[in-house]
Amino acid sequence: MRFLTTEVPWPYPPDGAKSYLQELALPAMEAGKEWHWSIREQGAPERLIGVISLKDKANNNRGFWIDPAFQGRGFATEASVAVTDYWFEVLQRPLLRVPKAVANLPSRQISERLEMRVIDSYESDYVSGRLKTELWELSREEWRAFRASGL
Repeated sequence: MRFLTTEVPWPYPPDGAKSYLQELALPAMEAGKEWHWSIREQGAPERLIGVISLKDKANNNRGFWIDPAFQGRGFATEASVAVTDYWFEVLQRPLLRVPKAVANLPSRQISERLEMRVIDSYESDYVSGRLKTELWELSREEWRAFRASGL
């Protein structure tokens, strides 16, 4: 949770998920500016283990969270591949940009696996405080070459 941006209220209020969906996510989806998916295990689709989102927002196009009990098992990578395909192939966007805390090593490793590159470094506010942040980028052409190589 320490790498959540300050856009997320913390401590998380009891009605936080409901109000987020009603007041922010659904209106943004209806406006065609955001896309949100739940992440679930194939063998237990009734259990929510994470969320991944795309946003038509400058320098912040993809974000996700995974329940700590399910981290390190490939769910975020699999979901990132799927939504990155959606970003480039369905939405036809030319660039994907993703900010992340430098200290968030698992998230950085996903960007490295997907052959993204760091294009900027700055500080941002997270629920755990002000942290060094990197902005990662990938072009549609780079993504298509990466996918053609076998992932």
